Amino acid sequence: MDQPSGRSFMQVLCEKYSPENFPYRRGPGMGVHVPATPQGSPMKDRLNLPSVLVLNSCGITCAGDEKEIAAFCAHVSELDLSDNKLEDWHEVSKIVSNVPQLEFLNLSSNPLNLSVLERTCAGSFSGVRKLVLNNSKASWETVHTILQELPDLEELFLCLNDYETVSCPSICCHSLKLLHITDNNLQDWTEIRKLGVMFPSLDTLVLANNHLNAIEEPDDSLARLFPNLRSISLHKSGLQSWEDIDKLNSFPKLEEVRLLGIPLLQPYTTEERRKLVIARLPSVSKLNGSVVTDGEREDSERFFIRYYVDVPQEEVPFRYHELITKYGKLEPLAEVDLRPQSSAKVEVHFNDQVEEMSIRLDQTVAELKKQLKTLVEQIEHFRYRGS
Repeated sequence: MDQPSGRSFMQVLCEKYSPENFPYRRGPGMGVHVPATPQGSPMKDRLNLPSVLVLNSCGITCAGDEKEIAAFCAHVSELDLSDNKLEDWHEVSKIVSNVPQLEFLNLSSNPLNLSVLERTCAGSFSGVRKLVLNNSKASWETVHTILQELPDLEELFLCLNDYETVSCPSICCHSLKLLHITDNNLQDWTEIRKLGVMFPSLDTLVLANNHLNAIEEPDDSLARLFPNLRSISLHKSGLQSWEDIDKLNSFPKLEEVRLLGIPLLQPYTTEERRKLVIARLPSVSKLNGSVVTDGEREDSERFFIRYYVDVPQEEVPFRYHELITKYGKLEPLAEVDLRPQSSAKVEVHFNDQVEEMSIRLDQTVAELKKQLKTLVEQIEHFRYRGS
């Protein structure tokens, strides 16, 4: 079978990690020594291969000699092949099947949508735990095939793939803990809920830049859909209702939330956004990447009560009544002007006379002396005129 035209994985590997380009570093697994190969082989007598190989943007189109890949890459655990020209899953399979310790694989920005992933090819990925398919335009059929053949897959990245819908496979993937599916076009909650069905053990769900418009699901159903969800990112989604924020309380294990750039929060100040969200989410311990301390939570909950104290009862959120039970009704905070005092009234005693004057507190000693001199001269002037 003819090799596809272009640069091979093995060719690029030899060029990048040759002793001339990649100085030898002593230590376990840092250098790989391979016996001399037949004349004409692209391999050197020795390549210095780390366990993490980065071969992105190298124009790779095919695998190259599989025996050579096996000889060099037996210890490799992470492989970055992003932004190459791989369009045939069979070529990817030839590479991966000869890297037995591989746990992390990045295939982002390769035109792999131009071929079909067969289960026999996907089987060579079986040891991979972290797979990145960003901007690969991988179809849901391809994703399903991968999920069937990767029993230990824990992290999956499917960003920038132009998804407008989600297709559920016939079998759930119980191993997946983290899913990045940002920068797609998943606007309807009916599509997002399918992710809970597909990945019941999901711990982290990153949905940023998907313009999700609402969370339309009964509270008890949300708890069943995402029973293990600990972290969710809804950055730059289309959420416009506080009811959607309240829905997040239905995830029984949720601890971390990211909510920057949503339409709902645009009219509020930075302080109001953070405090109102914290007060509505009593179980969340980290918001937008920052830890919520006990002190900040109490301040936010008290702020929440005062924020809604004058709102008509029919418009007051349920959380307000919960916090009233906790803290009681709070009086509005007194407005205290904490700006530093700029002037003061003082008495000036000179001989037997007393004069009151106003001085600036920010003036220099020289300026004060000048002001006092003027006052004393005025006192002397009137004194002589009186005599």
